[in-house]
Amino acid sequence: MTIMTTVGVQEMARLAGKVAFVTGAAGGIGSEICRRFVEEGASVLAGDISSAALEKVKILCGGSDRIVPLLLDVTKSESITEGLQVAVRAFGKVDILCNAAGGSTPLDSRVTEAPEEEFWRAISLDLFGTFLCCKHGIPELIRVGGGSVINFSSMVALMALPDRDCYTAAKGGVSAITRSMAHEYAENKIRVNAIAPGLTLSERVQGLVDQRPELKKLADQCLLSVCEPNDMAELAVYLAADESKRVTGQVIPVDSGVTIY
Repeated sequence: MTIMTTVGVQEMARLAGKVAFVTGAAGGIGSEICRRFVEEGASVLAGDISSAALEKVKILCGGSDRIVPLLLDVTKSESITEGLQVAVRAFGKVDILCNAAGGSTPLDSRVTEAPEEEFWRAISLDLFGTFLCCKHGIPELIRVGGGSVINFSSMVALMALPDRDCYTAAKGGVSAITRSMAHEYAENKIRVNAIAPGLTLSERVQGLVDQRPELKKLADQCLLSVCEPNDMAELAVYLAADESKRVTGQVIPVDSGVTIY
């Protein structure tokens, strides 16, 4: 009876046999995605620019041998290609590409006031980083006969949010390229979607909500309480799994209803 129960649990794993390449893996959302992917049976290459934070991700995943932490800079082609090679050597393939690396800074502002350097920082990390990961990662998905690309846009690409014009421009680009890639690579059996998080209480954001009035306002607009990293991870699991085999070209908000205002 015990053996049958164990086998049953293994058969229910939604990502069993799949290999995911996850960027931004040490962030609040990225680390939770890694945890859930491993929990659902996937093997994961967890890439980020912080080695210390990556060790915490390994611990979060229970020290599983199905997760390989790796220093990775999504703004550098050679870093991405080397990371993909590590994933293939470790697990034999890549069939899930999850581009969670990104973020904004307090320097962001309205277009007439934001520093030009902040604009290019946001474009380089959020948009160019996604572009590069898809440029080098999609051929790996084609090689194994298809898979799932999960990009990260933002609610700022779906609504007007003042004083975030650099980040808005970058995430709007992610939404647009998600749709075009979904059309382009459907013939290769590759689904391309994007998650658009609302205000999400990662450890970093929790410390900012009480300090920044615009974040407090967003938190007060949440209809079903403020989002948590696991909310994004659960959608990522769905988009990575075969159960979403007819879902592509979508930018899906997870924002507790904020964008309906």
